[in-house]
Amino acid sequence: MKRRQFLQTTAATTIAAAIAKPFSPPPAFELDELTVADLQQGLQSGKYTARQLVEKYSDRINDIDKKGPALHSVIEMNPEAEQIAVALDRERKEKGSRGPLHGIPILIKDNIDTQDRMMTTAGSLALVGAKPQRDAFVAQRLREAGAVILGKTNLSEWANFRSTKSSSGWSGRGGQTKNPYVLERNPCGSSSGSGAAVAANLCALAVGTETDGSVVCPSSANSLVGIKPTIGLVSRAGIIPIAHSQDTAGPIARTVTDAAILLAAMTGIDPRDEATNASRGKSVTDYTQFLNKDGLRGMRLGVARKHFGFNERVDKLMNDLLAEMKRLGAVLVDPADIATTGKFDDSEFEVLLYEFKADLNTYLAGLGPQAPVRSLKDVIAFNEKNSDREMPYFGQDIMTKAEAKGPLTSKPYLAALRKNHLLTRTQGIDAVMKKHQLDALVAPTGGPPWPTDWINGDHFTGGYSSASAVAGYPHITVPAGYVFGLPVGISFFGGAFSEAKLIKIAYAFEQATKARKPPEFLVSPRFS
Repeated sequence: MKRRQFLQTTAATTIAAAIAKPFSPPPAFELDELTVADLQQGLQSGKYTARQLVEKYSDRINDIDKKGPALHSVIEMNPEAEQIAVALDRERKEKGSRGPLHGIPILIKDNIDTQDRMMTTAGSLALVGAKPQRDAFVAQRLREAGAVILGKTNLSEWANFRSTKSSSGWSGRGGQTKNPYVLERNPCGSSSGSGAAVAANLCALAVGTETDGSVVCPSSANSLVGIKPTIGLVSRAGIIPIAHSQDTAGPIARTVTDAAILLAAMTGIDPRDEATNASRGKSVTDYTQFLNKDGLRGMRLGVARKHFGFNERVDKLMNDLLAEMKRLGAVLVDPADIATTGKFDDSEFEVLLYEFKADLNTYLAGLGPQAPVRSLKDVIAFNEKNSDREMPYFGQDIMTKAEAKGPLTSKPYLAALRKNHLLTRTQGIDAVMKKHQLDALVAPTGGPPWPTDWINGDHFTGGYSSASAVAGYPHITVPAGYVFGLPVGISFFGGAFSEAKLIKIAYAFEQATKARKPPEFLVSPRFS
């Protein structure tokens, strides 16, 4: 045997052995897969206190996020979490519960402002030490609901708007988040820390943010439920921005019920975000009222076939699920494609570049005179000066393109924004739903997660998010199943402020399929 052949054979044998090698997942965790209702029952019965929940989740984070599989999904712990939990325990005894989130530990993404001892950095070393002057509206609403903000999650730095060659889940401050299903695989999207943390039972619930795909993609890749709300249903005030025309926070959870509970807590009219005025009379204080096991019966669902075809195993899974939905009483219109799919990609990116510069400059200026950076230009300079720590794998080509853009009064920006809304709303989602009299559209959210690659960046294979993101319309993803042990999600989406109907559909689907399985922390995919 020649030396080259020997080396190739040895390498192949080593890889095969690594794949076949049994891997011991972390030991069973007392709170594994417990829902909000389970935790509340424990709190009400006295089995648990909020302080104990904080301690148990904190230990879990130490055991498998900082050590063990080392998921790197949590970027910072809240040093005041235990103190907050003790106060909430006292309040429960003296006054009763505030509601379903009273005493429940929640993680939020590290681009959501909190006025406490935690930082808000978007994963960037440029913002280390930055102290927001007030809570984001979302954080404020969670505190009012009695949730314990346990800490902040890692993310794709600057919400994945720094480089076209970025690796989702990597930040200069937090390192690379891993997918708890298969550790070598990517957790997807900029809210990857929130997704990995919920999947690995490091918290009960988490909050992510999305501009295009960053709530639904990590939810899909981590076998979770994620809701990307209509723009204006949830305030954007106090969230480090990419683009105001598409940005929104959204819940990430293990069940539709828990996602619905968290969504209700996050909504509300905020004087700091005029877009929330549009939700007046269209939001509700309890989305769990729409949970109905028979919710698919009579629903007209359009199958967005243009978002299929990227993976034959995903197609088979989706087609089997469509047949199941039909059996449950749904009326399928197949195909029911968005005619403008693929025609607004360039205009979307153009709008994001313009808005990123304008919105980020406004946010950074609002941090006050002690802010370590005051503008996008400052961030770019910081990254260049600290390239060994900030740019070891990929650069900042998106940031430099954004910095070159003019103000939001520029004609190219205004034209691109008009085109976006025309193609995704009037001639897009609204048109296909009206034509076929649909209640919602359905498509695969994404394919099996790809191997994390710091050399070439992300390898998206296919799926759905953009039309809903650009239109500012709601989108919910639910666990659909697995391909080689890797999670796949299914998307339900529709017109503006149709969250109630989408939750009804998603819940009925979830209850009929029960697709979610907890992660096994495998080293490699299961090919047999």
